[in-house]
Amino acid sequence: MLKKEQIPFDLGVRHAHEREDFWVSDCNRDAVAWLDKQDWPALIIYGPPASGKTHLLRVWKKETKASELSLAQLTPTTISRALGDAKNVMIDDVLPVIGVRHAEEALLHLYNMLRERDGALLMTASAPVTAWPFVLPDLKSRLLAAPAAELGSPDDTLMAVVLTKLFSDRQIFVPQEVVQFILPRIERSFLALRETVDKIDRRALAEKRPVTIPLVREVLQA
Repeated sequence: MLKKEQIPFDLGVRHAHEREDFWVSDCNRDAVAWLDKQDWPALIIYGPPASGKTHLLRVWKKETKASELSLAQLTPTTISRALGDAKNVMIDDVLPVIGVRHAEEALLHLYNMLRERDGALLMTASAPVTAWPFVLPDLKSRLLAAPAAELGSPDDTLMAVVLTKLFSDRQIFVPQEVVQFILPRIERSFLALRETVDKIDRRALAEKRPVTIPLVREVLQA
């Protein structure tokens, strides 16, 4: 157990969300290609937690000057005011409002308004559209017809790049031998990478130690 004086301060994480910070690999190439096309009225990017969905949204937001909306409290009568004169809109993690009638009605109204403006709607979710519990048949038919791109499981190269980036976001320089030590010892998922980096960072801060293989070994064994 940590002594009181050893509890690390949460210094925050400076996330890098520029296009050049996103490593294109086989598991995300289709999603990047769809974003580059920019010829769709709506696009859904789906995949597991920490797979890069939000990163891609931030890149698209910056490049298209898109607005970000949350549908939780919106209805068809309030969506126009919330939209303003925006032409492109992004919604990060849309699944929580699917199945909520007033939110689906707002989303359907938003979709139609953007079509009239010749704009675009970009959404992310943790599951494919075919698994969404729709209430409105009209919304379901429109989104099932929209292109969708899956972010799949990472390969070895992408795992190494993402792990290095997660440390870099925390202003931690990690030698490649540390990265290669970690990868075969954790679950092959982006979420596992994020959780591992968080544990290592907290241990290093608490004990005021650099991130080395001995420290990493202790964290993974614990």
